[in-house]
Order: sequence, then C-alpha cells, then structure tokens
Amino acid sequence: MPSLVVLAVTAVPPSVRGAISRWLIEAAPGLYVGSVSARVRDELWVAIEDVIGDGAAVCAFPDDSEQGYGLRTAGDRRRETVDFDGLTLVKFRAPSQSPTQAPTGGEGSPAADLNASPPSKLPAQEVCSPRPWG
Repeated sequence: MPSLVVLAVTAVPPSVRGAISRWLIEAAPGLYVGSVSARVRDELWVAIEDVIGDGAAVCAFPDDSEQGYGLRTAGDRRRETVDFDGLTLVKFRAPSQSPTQAPTGGEGSPAADLNASPPSKLPAQEVCSPRPWG
C-alpha cells in the first residue's frame, strides 16, 4: 500500500535526481514528496546510498513506531539521528567534528560547556522582567 515519503537531498549527481523524480515530485530544490510503496522507497534509498559521494540525504516515511514515522540518513551531515529508548532524536555535531569522531570535551565543545560553572547573576538593572520578583 502506498504511503507518503519525504526525501531531501543535497549535492547529489543529476542522475540520482532524475531517478528520484521518476517516482516523487520535486516540491522545492532537493525536496521530493510522493506516495510510493515501501519496496519502491527502499529501492530508491539503496540507489541514493550507492552514489551519495559528498552529498547528503534524509528520508522520512511512515513507520510502526511511537512517533509514527521513521528517518534514514546518508552522507556527511551535521545532524545525526540517535535512537533514545525507541524514539528517534536528532543530535547536532560540532562543525569541526567528523561523523565518526566523539566529542572530546575540549574548550568550546558542548561537552566542555556542560562542565562549565554556571553564569553569574546579572546586575539588577539588566534583569528583563516585566514585574519585580518577590
């Protein structure tokens, strides 16, 4: 049974765009939408993964999960999908971090920010509250 598929691609060869456009409509540059069977969706995804090169792709489709949809990604993206107790979440990598590199906790990294001391309190004149507290 056909179901809605949303596919976004960046920097893929024109041949891949042509293959995708045979099955889905290009609603915006690099954004494809359509209603196809799971088999067609899977075959399109295999074709995209085989030639992704320096490009990137993400596919959203209906799934029997708590969220009601599934995500697939291919290529080097700053966003990375993470399974958290059955929920698919999106994690941002640091701009200089490669997909296989773990956070090091160095200065300026998100891991270092977690260990940083809390910010000091703002002076009273800089508090942006519509009414006084207390």
